[in-house]
Amino acid sequence: MAPITDAHVERVRELVASIPAGRVATYGDIASAAQLSSPRIVGWIMRTDSSDLPWHRVITASGRPAAHLVTRQLELLRAEGVLADDGRVNLAHARHEF
Repeated sequence: MAPITDAHVERVRELVASIPAGRVATYGDIASAAQLSSPRIVGWIMRTDSSDLPWHRVITASGRPAAHLVTRQLELLRAEGVLADDGRVNLAHARHEF
């Protein structure tokens, strides 16, 4: 994996901050928009530098929240009108386009 630069971190932060309430994006969506080689890079950035961002609007490609955050993430999304069926968000309805 190529080194992660401050510019990469800032771009991911900008993209996450731009996701409006009631919408979601996948790690892959953000990686693609930021021209990063892997959604895992977005996950790493989110783990290390996202406490002041709407982190709950970033989900996996399957439409499921991060495994360790399921309850809290679904609560926050539900409060914004994003509903999940059996723990999965319908990306066709809730996905934010960059």
